[in-house]
Amino acid sequence: MATASSPRWQRLEHDERRAQILACARRLFSARNYDAVSTTDIAREAGVARGLLHHYFGTKRDLYLEVVRSLMRMPSNPVPQQTPGGGLEAVISDSVERWLRMLERNRGTWLAAIGARGLGRDRQVEAILDQAREEAAERLIGALQSCEAASAPAPDELRAAMRAYSGFAEAASVEWLERRRLTREQARALLVRGFMSIVSEVVPAVEHAGVKVAVRQETSSAAEPSRASTERQH
Repeated sequence: MATASSPRWQRLEHDERRAQILACARRLFSARNYDAVSTTDIAREAGVARGLLHHYFGTKRDLYLEVVRSLMRMPSNPVPQQTPGGGLEAVISDSVERWLRMLERNRGTWLAAIGARGLGRDRQVEAILDQAREEAAERLIGALQSCEAASAPAPDELRAAMRAYSGFAEAASVEWLERRRLTREQARALLVRGFMSIVSEVVPAVEHAGVKVAVRQETSSAAEPSRASTERQH
């Protein structure tokens, strides 16, 4: 007769078993710090032998990195889904809501991954996050261009602004989930209105600043031959 602590054996296909182990590991890493979770804990939660866990994922660290990768497939900032007929604000509002729900379900793992749990930055985790940020920025740009019916390549200023929004979103998540200085609704408003302000005010201001710098450089370059000629005459 099985005891409460015995593995809950079930016959599952390879992909199903792997997904089950991953889901159990994500729950445990979200509830506790990395060091407080053992492979024995994960195997017991998943109802498998510990050897099977190692067979699918290798070491505990390998499994943790896979948990972070699976979390980053649910992106590192609000990523829009194409909504035909929806305006930009409606699209961003929907994506922010979905992102906040994802963070609520994976609070501990998310905070650990972005370094908000006092665990420090991890080079491999940071590489996973960086890729997720870049992909999220691409999709934000795609949503913006779709709403504006634009087809030209995104300017560097817009791409930089979307990457900056990633940092903004991550900081907002910490203020909500960890420091409790924002409520969920406040975090939602900050992310939606912040994005709209970046698009409508910040990006144009950054582009204008770049134009002013380019004009000054061109004026300075044009003045150089004139100054050199005057010096030769003297």
